[in-house]
Amino acid sequence: MKGTDHLERGQRLFYTEGMTERMDRIDEVLTRLQDSAFRRKFRLGAKERVYLDAKGDALIAAHAYDFIARRLAPAMPPNDGKQTPWRGHPVFIAQHATGTCCRSCLAKWHGLDKGRALSAAEQAYVVAVIARWLGLRAADDNQHGNGSAPSPEQTPFHF
Repeated sequence: MKGTDHLERGQRLFYTEGMTERMDRIDEVLTRLQDSAFRRKFRLGAKERVYLDAKGDALIAAHAYDFIARRLAPAMPPNDGKQTPWRGHPVFIAQHATGTCCRSCLAKWHGLDKGRALSAAEQAYVVAVIARWLGLRAADDNQHGNGSAPSPEQTPFHF
């Protein structure tokens, strides 16, 4: 990918123009989400951590892009508000934790209005939010049992 040679493993998976600048916004949103007792309760279980490790960044990213394109990106997603399962895949858990589970939550937490299809850049942003949360949770679970937040460089999903 032209202009991305400086990016580390995993960064190219989610790279879009301006993504570096959006990382601050993603971290701000994730910080705000921690003020919600509902969002804060979501955790990856042992099964989900094993799945993340076994499948790797590229396949998890592909799953996330597919889920977002099919279940969230349309202007009027079928069963909006109920389209994201509560378990069964690490991406589903991350969607609930990050407010990217339905169009109402996307509007509330991320300012992405309902009633119109998400652009490719907005879909990439949603996947980046999910990936950042997954990376922070996996790194926190594996390396930081003391509750300190790892830096972006310490997470499996680098940007």
